[in-house]
Amino acid sequence: MASCVANELLHKIKQLSILLPINVCLRRRCSTSSKQRDSQRHLTTKSSSEKLVGVVGLEIHAQISSNSKLFSGSPVCFSAPPNSQVSFFDASLPGTLPVLNRRCVEAAVMTGLALNCTINKKSLFDRKHYFYADLPAGYQITQQRRPVAVDGVLTYSFLGGKKRSQVVRKHVQIKQIQLEQDSGKSLHDDVHSQTLIDLNRAGVGLMELVMEPDMSCGEEAAAAVRELQLILQALGTCQGNMSEGQLRVDANVSVHRPGEPLGVRTEVKNINSIRYLARAIDYEIQRQIGVMQRGGTVHNETRAYDSKSGETIPMRDKEGLQDYRFMPEPNLPPLIVFEDNATLPPGVDSSQVVVVQKIKEGLPELPSVKREHLVQAYGILPEHSFTLVNEEGLMEYFEEVMKATRKEPRKVIGWVMNELLGQLKQQDMSVSQR
Repeated sequence: MASCVANELLHKIKQLSILLPINVCLRRRCSTSSKQRDSQRHLTTKSSSEKLVGVVGLEIHAQISSNSKLFSGSPVCFSAPPNSQVSFFDASLPGTLPVLNRRCVEAAVMTGLALNCTINKKSLFDRKHYFYADLPAGYQITQQRRPVAVDGVLTYSFLGGKKRSQVVRKHVQIKQIQLEQDSGKSLHDDVHSQTLIDLNRAGVGLMELVMEPDMSCGEEAAAAVRELQLILQALGTCQGNMSEGQLRVDANVSVHRPGEPLGVRTEVKNINSIRYLARAIDYEIQRQIGVMQRGGTVHNETRAYDSKSGETIPMRDKEGLQDYRFMPEPNLPPLIVFEDNATLPPGVDSSQVVVVQKIKEGLPELPSVKREHLVQAYGILPEHSFTLVNEEGLMEYFEEVMKATRKEPRKVIGWVMNELLGQLKQQDMSVSQR
């Protein structure tokens, strides 16, 4: 009896020893699979919740400071009566031909040099076809194939940090600078249900600057535009008055997760101040993030910024690619500029052509150099030099006070920053209006 029980017990132990490795293996496999599922779940959650970030590129149209238009001798005057500054060519009368304004070419080359661009010694003009009432020819003369300047970089700064006292420096790539005509103005009369056309602006010379999508928020874009505005004003190539349309900015905005392809972009137009530019971009970034978080789709469209509501509103859908039917401009030869006098053909007068080296030698002091000069000459903080240069007329006023009083720079800068700017802000005035 005891022997039978012992044999049965031994048999069960053998069965257990056979089954045990299988059970352990199964248990380990289950455990490993569970860990893998947890890891995959963690990765999925991390991927889905990874923060969406904004991507911003800019297209800027800068009206060239010139007494006459790009291809005609008509004067440029912002406040002139409607249709009083229009030549036959501006009105696109048959038989009229374009004559290139050398001053506009020099302005584009100077701007390109200041932005560290490569100047194309040979550039081409093209026709860009579209039909608006304020474009009488039915096409715009521009530089789509080979612009006057390419591959530049703009270094800009803004005050960051918790107390906004730290100078943050960043760079944005300049894809190209091209010369082109401006269009006229369409004036909509809702009372009489009609649209009036003013061709005074038609044919005014523009520089279109295309900035790569190297910015991530409205603050960066606003700082880049402000730095560009200061550079253009220092060069004298554009007055940069946004309220008069001398500097017009279109923002291309999209969102994506870092490491993933860029998202569908929208173009925001009708931005007439740097402050509104920052607000419009930040709003559009948050709008697109909200759309994607709700499972929606961001559409490729053009939107306008409403400064009253602080929102962007849809203007037109851009899903269908517009065909501008670019073609070479048959009435203009290639634009040739020369590196220096040594490269001029025999018998060519240097005063009648554009010489890059001559323009480079005449470049004025740029804002970044002015800031360095203030820090080194007066020993002030970089953030103070930033404010002095960015506020129109403030640097000149500071140096006038320094010469007149001969006080310690830190005391003068303290008075300027705290007392002067505080009083001007209360009275809604600027230093240039003093």
